[in-house]
Amino acid sequence: MSDPLLRIKNLKTWLGSKDNPVKAVDGVDLEIRKGETFALLGESGCGKSMTALTMMRLLPTSGRILDGSVMLGDTDILSLPEASMRSERGGRMGMIFQEPNTSLNPVLTIGDQIAESVKVHAGAVKSEINSIVVDLLKAVGIPDPERRVREYPHQLSGGMKQRVMIAIALAGKPELLIADEPTTALDVTIQAQVLRLLKDLQQETGMAIMLITHDLGVVSEVADRIAVMYAGQIIEVATREEFFNDPKHPYSRKLFESLPGKARRGQPLAVIEGTVPALNQEFKGCRFADRCEEVMDMCHNQIPVWSEIGEAQGIRCHLHNMDVVPVANIRKPVVQQPEEINKKPSTPLLSVDDLKVHFPIQKGVLRRTVGHVKAVDGVSMDITTGHTLALVGESGCGKTTVGKGILQLIRPTAGSAIFDGNELTELKGEALRKRRSDMQIIFQDPMASMNPRMLVGDIIAEGMQAQRIGNNRQERSERVNDLLSKVGLSVDAAKRYPHEFSGGQRQRICVARALAVEPMLIVCDEPTSALDVSVQAQILNLLKQLQDDLDLSYLFITHDISVVAYLAHEVAVMYLGRIVERGTVQEVLESPQHPYTKALLSAVPVVDQDSKRQVIHLEGDMPSPADPPAGCHFHPRCPEAVPECQQAYPQQVQLSDTRTVSCIKLS
Repeated sequence: MSDPLLRIKNLKTWLGSKDNPVKAVDGVDLEIRKGETFALLGESGCGKSMTALTMMRLLPTSGRILDGSVMLGDTDILSLPEASMRSERGGRMGMIFQEPNTSLNPVLTIGDQIAESVKVHAGAVKSEINSIVVDLLKAVGIPDPERRVREYPHQLSGGMKQRVMIAIALAGKPELLIADEPTTALDVTIQAQVLRLLKDLQQETGMAIMLITHDLGVVSEVADRIAVMYAGQIIEVATREEFFNDPKHPYSRKLFESLPGKARRGQPLAVIEGTVPALNQEFKGCRFADRCEEVMDMCHNQIPVWSEIGEAQGIRCHLHNMDVVPVANIRKPVVQQPEEINKKPSTPLLSVDDLKVHFPIQKGVLRRTVGHVKAVDGVSMDITTGHTLALVGESGCGKTTVGKGILQLIRPTAGSAIFDGNELTELKGEALRKRRSDMQIIFQDPMASMNPRMLVGDIIAEGMQAQRIGNNRQERSERVNDLLSKVGLSVDAAKRYPHEFSGGQRQRICVARALAVEPMLIVCDEPTSALDVSVQAQILNLLKQLQDDLDLSYLFITHDISVVAYLAHEVAVMYLGRIVERGTVQEVLESPQHPYTKALLSAVPVVDQDSKRQVIHLEGDMPSPADPPAGCHFHPRCPEAVPECQQAYPQQVQLSDTRTVSCIKLS
């Protein structure tokens, strides 16, 4: 076993005032070995990112390191003066931040931003810098790097920007690369590319990687060892095999039980009740005690000590010291309940036919139209009452535009959208406003979709006022309280502001707002993509229960296939403005026919250690909808493409009563 590259002992980082500090990192010990991938796993607010920022000495103004040591090789990081730290930060220790949009300078070319790191850390002469920058872009898999060095961040896709961040981190030839949620906002295909890139670079350079994430699938794919963090402390450390085969801590086991998927379809997902406790308090017992289903009396008044289980495994839990056999067993499969997945009422609630949404490209002083961005280019679908249609595909394929086009938030260029017998594209003014109460949308970012200056009660009641639901303010207030209870929030929430709630609670408020006008159809636009596993389980349980109770229909826009397998009845796969495959959830997920669907499903990280799968790697990014390829739009990236694919777009093939595919090989 190799010597540790990084050794952290009793690290304590406090934030805020001295009188009432937030103990964000409270006695963390960990080691990372040369060449290994070490995953730091846990919910938002548990201290993962703050641990990394402490290692890099990038704390906010109110942050301070109270105790502990951080040793990188023989170097004591915490004792270095700032001038010396600058050569370590970005040099021997590189960091990839979660959101590349906020990390890259929008007014500098990507070449200049990479060159800046090369100048500081590589010690290259001026004449060599440009060639080094080009080589770094080649190393991270960016095509045509000589041209890309002159482009700005806004000209790159999300996956490209993340690759630029990796190139900047690699400029200093790091021994340790800290990757803070590097794939959270990426599609599964781009995520697979980034993870493969990191693994390849690790094998070439021998660097260690510290991966901060809450995605168990990603951890299963790439990690060698795993540490679970909760409320500022490490509560479990294990190798990948030990952790996924037999997690020891009740919190770890609960994370597994919260995962959606086919095996848990028809059953409510396990939920970790409550939230991570406030870290500005003195703890007298186990920090997880108030949320633990295996809690004992001693857990509330005795702090658990760290116990070594083996050479590479440890746990902070009273259960281990008492030899108590855990009651949870995540390896027991949940029996799939018979469901009405294949039952399809004859009359759809929503019927969309050949929907198109084209945006004009205008140039010149006279703003002449020189082309169109074909965001949605002939989409057809049906959604029946009480059913969920999942719309999946990469970012930029037009999923959200379809949802907005159906709701007439964006007026379609052409096509038909018949909802409950009414042609929505023909409705205007008062007629359309009245119809809006039957159709609502839940946006991806709940904070951005609520007015921060309005009380939650007023936010929920706003739609009722607009639709004249309720005879007076008192009736609307009573309905707001009823809706808050329905989504699992206290009635006191009505008198608070959005910033006073957690991410999961804010999403519940958005669900309550959508329900306020008694809709028949809700468009759910990535409502769980930014949520932790446990909070995601709460929202999915809520949506499923509301559908059962109120017979709601959902258009569920997502790129999370496990959510699709758990919640959806039918699936439509979208690529570059068109649906390429559609069918029931079993048909599409268990037997994909279109090459794009096969690649999409193969790229999904899986938790099952016994699963043997062959990932189909898609090279490059999706083409621009302003200039789609001739013939099948997917053929430039398709591993099964034949010359005929370039001739004409394939006709839709009906494989069964519920299954259609657009692929020339099936024609």
